[in-house]
Amino acid sequence: MRKAKIVSLFIALASASLANAAEQHWSYEGKAGPEHWSELSRDFHLCHEGKSQSPINIKDPVDGHLQTLDLTYHTSAEKVINNGHTIQVTVDEDDDFILDKEKFTLRQYHFHAPAENQINGQTFPLEAHFVHSKEDGELAVVAVMFEVGKENLALVPLINAMPKKENQQITIHRQVDLRALFPQDLHYYRFSGSLTTPPCSEGVRWLVMKQPVTLSQSQLDAFKKALKTSNNRPLQPLNGRLIVE
Repeated sequence: MRKAKIVSLFIALASASLANAAEQHWSYEGKAGPEHWSELSRDFHLCHEGKSQSPINIKDPVDGHLQTLDLTYHTSAEKVINNGHTIQVTVDEDDDFILDKEKFTLRQYHFHAPAENQINGQTFPLEAHFVHSKEDGELAVVAVMFEVGKENLALVPLINAMPKKENQQITIHRQVDLRALFPQDLHYYRFSGSLTTPPCSEGVRWLVMKQPVTLSQSQLDAFKKALKTSNNRPLQPLNGRLIVE
């Protein structure tokens, strides 16, 4: 039962398969865009009614003496898919980290261009979301911002394998050093939020790295070309939530 719950959550997150064909037509623009998500299905009601929605503008954090983040990712990647909403990479399930004395396992990571969350009003050109879950299905997302600069060697095998067609899945035959996709300084902001795609489920633990990493302009252009359109949900109100650092 637990495994089925986890699978269903990730299907919703990746938007690969929703309850029926009509629900698959959400997008980032037009009549199926973010302002209309809640109208497309009753299951999407939190996209409009939720009070802890993501993304947000991260500002005025309070000092919460956050625990040190111990990310010991192995060098691994399995498959990359363009599902029409994002470029997503699945991984093996050997990478864990401890948060609130609970074990979260990395399931997949994907990209948004431009970034969804802001930091002090700044929008970055790219944001990666590393999606983790517990055995009971609870989610934690670790987000990393990218700025244009030096080429990111860890992105090279992903970009080379990036599918040119939607819903095409390609196996990655080269190793990907996931740690290289993170800044050396692992200080972060934390807040409670939601999935940034339908059904916009809440209760997601968000950890956003304070420091960005770089990618080259040509690497950013490759993501934009594959995505064809911006895939960032508009900012959502805080509604009294605290941001902790």
